[in-house]
Amino acid sequence: MKKILLTLFSLTLIMVLAACGNNKTANNAAGSAATAAPTEATAADATTEPAADPVTLVVGASSVPHAEILKAIAPLLEAEGVKLEIKEFSDYILPNTQLAEKQLDANFFQHKPYLDDQNTKNGTDLVAVTAVHVEPFGAYSKKIKSIEELPEGAKVAIPNDATNGGRALILLAKNGLIKLKDDTNISSTKADITENPKKLDIIELDAAMLPRQLDEVDLALINTNFALDAKLSPTKDALFIEGGDSPYANLLVARPDNKDSDAIQKLAKALTSPEAKDFIEKEYQGAIVPAF
Repeated sequence: MKKILLTLFSLTLIMVLAACGNNKTANNAAGSAATAAPTEATAADATTEPAADPVTLVVGASSVPHAEILKAIAPLLEAEGVKLEIKEFSDYILPNTQLAEKQLDANFFQHKPYLDDQNTKNGTDLVAVTAVHVEPFGAYSKKIKSIEELPEGAKVAIPNDATNGGRALILLAKNGLIKLKDDTNISSTKADITENPKKLDIIELDAAMLPRQLDEVDLALINTNFALDAKLSPTKDALFIEGGDSPYANLLVARPDNKDSDAIQKLAKALTSPEAKDFIEKEYQGAIVPAF
């Protein structure tokens, strides 16, 4: 009986000592893990770099539709670390002047024939980054409902800048109102008119003024951005308009020194993104056509 009791006591003692040993090992392991965890976290913290400050791009644009398109894609750029500062202009001269003088990082308002003309005249070397949209050029009137009603000697207003003036004359020629020496020459002027059967009085005015002159003239050929700004609908109000195959795509323009910068390339990508295309098509209902 004593031997049995002694044996049972010995077995119990062994089990207690084993349990204590296991607890001590577990505690030591837990302590090691707890000690290691802060070390790993500290190492991770040490290698984490602070987020880079967003880059700000100052972009000159016509109010409609260019500034509106830029505002629509601004959230895409912010997600890429680029903040847009949009400076709106009502003329076609200052956006290029200020870009050349580095007061702007880019501009968005013009087509390539106009850009080329301005570079030649001003000795600048501004460059196209990407084509964004086409604004079909249209003819508007508050006095007639069709070109057949246009009277002899009618006053017809066109833009006074070289390329848009030529563009307006080409559109008049394609609609049978005049004939030109070359109805594909964007540099055409009134001196290139070879036939004017209705003896139209063609007057040249600043492009931005044309919508305000509709009460004073019989017909005005107006750039779509200024037409939209004046609440004219090119697809509904224009008596005739360029087709969707117009070669005058509006461009994002920069300088040679910054055209390949990361921020400018991100802007170009956003302006030709599916989101930009969707905005243009829904917002302008065919008055403006994506060029990408």
